[in-house]
Amino acid sequence: MARQLMVVFSNAADGRDDEFNEWYDRAHAPDLLSIDGVESCQRFEVANPEGATHRYLAIYELTRDGNEIMGDLMEGMASGKFEASDTVDPNSAVIGFWNPR
Repeated sequence: MARQLMVVFSNAADGRDDEFNEWYDRAHAPDLLSIDGVESCQRFEVANPEGATHRYLAIYELTRDGNEIMGDLMEGMASGKFEASDTVDPNSAVIGFWNPR
């Protein structure tokens, strides 16, 4: 499979940005990077937050189908292998998979 990008837009739960970023950097990104086919992760914070719908962006480079990787992630969270967090605004996450042109 050609490389694919997984692009994730998200927000922290109200007033919990510091906790969210600590969890993301300490647990969530490393959990994803432990999944076969997740090659790298870059995180960003919006430069101009006024009017933005999302504050955070993560871009993952994949060498496996993104839907398979999401299945592995959900399985890991359901089993307790991966750490879930209530610091994520559950209504904010937008995930997309991008193929090279």
